[in-house]
Amino acid sequence: MTSMQKFLGATAALALSAGAAMAEPALIFDLGGKFDKSFNEAAHNGASRWAEDTGGSYREIELQSEAQREQALRRFADSGANPIIAMGFGMADPLSTVAPDFPDTKFVAVDVTWLDTPNIRQIGFAEHEGSYLVGMLAGLASKSDTVGFIGGMDIPLIRHFGCGYAQGVKAVKPDATVIANMTGTTPAAWNDPVKGSELTKAQISQGADVVYAAAGGTGVGVLQTAADEGVLSIGVDSNQNHLHPGKVLTSMLKRVDVAVYDALTAGVDVETGVFVMGLAEEGVGYALDENNAPLITDEMRTTVEDARQKIIDGDLKVASYYAEDSCPALDF
Repeated sequence: MTSMQKFLGATAALALSAGAAMAEPALIFDLGGKFDKSFNEAAHNGASRWAEDTGGSYREIELQSEAQREQALRRFADSGANPIIAMGFGMADPLSTVAPDFPDTKFVAVDVTWLDTPNIRQIGFAEHEGSYLVGMLAGLASKSDTVGFIGGMDIPLIRHFGCGYAQGVKAVKPDATVIANMTGTTPAAWNDPVKGSELTKAQISQGADVVYAAAGGTGVGVLQTAADEGVLSIGVDSNQNHLHPGKVLTSMLKRVDVAVYDALTAGVDVETGVFVMGLAEEGVGYALDENNAPLITDEMRTTVEDARQKIIDGDLKVASYYAEDSCPALDF
């Protein structure tokens, strides 16, 4: 069974299971907690599935502050945990500091692809490709020809989501309006459902009838308010269709669960280097299930599936915010 540790404050010590095996893996959740119904929860689901399938165990921690990132990495590495999976771009700097001190330990960084450290498996996702597809669905579902995007912390990663989304919207409705707002500029932006609700109401007042949230725990407030106000929403990372059945148009799936599951399965033999999971690798996609089936017509699905295959085949190129440092379809 998984042993759980939580920091009780910035200076609290990390509690470790006394009987943990030296090579037991560890998982460090990003701020917002493992039950954020989005990014972290996808990681939790992948780790839980691995534990159930294999009977293995892993250690974990839910960070409470920025100051705990490096401390958690060092405590787990010192204790012999291997591999150590770190969630979120915020772990990049701490990993670049800690990983070289433990050359025999494998680290796995999810949402990090730019470090020059040999003992790290760096996993990125083509979020713009998945966001393009849900953007197409938003454009096809919108009756007002105005849709919204609400991001979490204003960073290039989230602009990457928004850029792909706007391109997808305009691919099916060139004259559509895409309203974009970010929740904030600090990590608190990932866990502020009240602010998410406020931004959703503001976008609805401007005519948005579909709102896409790429904001971690903040997105819970976006989806709730959209449902209350009678407009459609789009979830992110995990399949969030079930949170408001019939009112969530779809969810942009980012297979963080698969990335974590695969890393745990490989264990100490996990391959290091940079890996990017896009549509071709089934690392991103869109959710279809009984909760949103009445919202997605056969024509909508055919249109999106055609685009999906063209992206995989290289016949359709979705512009990357990372590559352009700007977005041709959206002025952030």
